[in-house]
Amino acid sequence: MFFEAKDYREAARILEPVVELEPGNRAVVELLGRAYFHSAQLGRAEGVFRRLVELDPCNGWAYQALARTLDRRSRGEEAELYRKMARAMGAEDVTAVDVSVYAAELA
Repeated sequence: MFFEAKDYREAARILEPVVELEPGNRAVVELLGRAYFHSAQLGRAEGVFRRLVELDPCNGWAYQALARTLDRRSRGEEAELYRKMARAMGAEDVTAVDVSVYAAELA
């Protein structure tokens, strides 16, 4: 609901305690990263996307999201490393971080 309303700060506020309770739930961690990214909380987004890469090291999308976040933080050289990793995994280049989510992905 908050993603649809583009109220990403409120989405992050709601997701933070859920991630604390379930730190290994990749879907919730990803949602929190997306909420931070879209609310321009880029330092937090970077930390969450790094955690997502640790939780799921074969997730090319996570590497792309981390690269995109680093780009927005003016750290293009560092971002390129993660973009290359994503490409090696077969992930497509992204120009935005998609926020679509389905309740089934949270389980």
